[in-house]
Amino acid sequence: MGLSFFALAVVLFLGLEVEEGSPHLSFAAGIEVTYGTTLKLMHEKTKFRLHSHNVPYGTGSGQQSVTGFPNVEDANSYWIVHPIPDSSAKQGDPIKTGTLIRLQHMRTRKWLHSHLHASPISGNLEVSCFGGDQESDTGDYWRLEIEGNGKTWRQDQKIRLKHMDTGGYLHSHDKKYARTAGGQQEVCGVSEKKPDNIWLAAEGVYLPVNTNSEKSASS
Repeated sequence: MGLSFFALAVVLFLGLEVEEGSPHLSFAAGIEVTYGTTLKLMHEKTKFRLHSHNVPYGTGSGQQSVTGFPNVEDANSYWIVHPIPDSSAKQGDPIKTGTLIRLQHMRTRKWLHSHLHASPISGNLEVSCFGGDQESDTGDYWRLEIEGNGKTWRQDQKIRLKHMDTGGYLHSHDKKYARTAGGQQEVCGVSEKKPDNIWLAAEGVYLPVNTNSEKSASS
């Protein structure tokens, strides 16, 4: 799904504002996460944000590394929520539990990815960033699992993301890299549901729900 002019303008504005160190939206009940939203994912247990920048792993795949980052204001922790390529979903559509989604790193345009390479610290499944606007595969597909009774993704809901190809849950913990700025922690994939698999949608620009989608859902 390509960004519309409006969404691109939002992303550009967001990028400029982040450079100035300004925090964005705090948690709010009822705000829906829709396709095209640009957000940060916060690891519930450690409060670190899912993060990437143009630094490759020194082991495993050698792809762009993904970590947990403690600085809330860092611009490299923003991700754009996309459907998978063969989906009929449109920008502004709500996202139901069980749906396959992709997360695109805003700065580098690569996709949140996983595979069977071992993660650097714990030896679990490596999580990396891969591809680009015109390059994506099933290694970029994650199934949204909402905790509790929620049917569509909202900002105040706990979620898990399960990787389609490997079955691993997006996971982090307090194991930190010794040579990274700011004490970044490992992000990896694990096969079991654990408290360390839980994430929350945090700061970002949340696109409003597409009213046509709401009408279709109610008809």
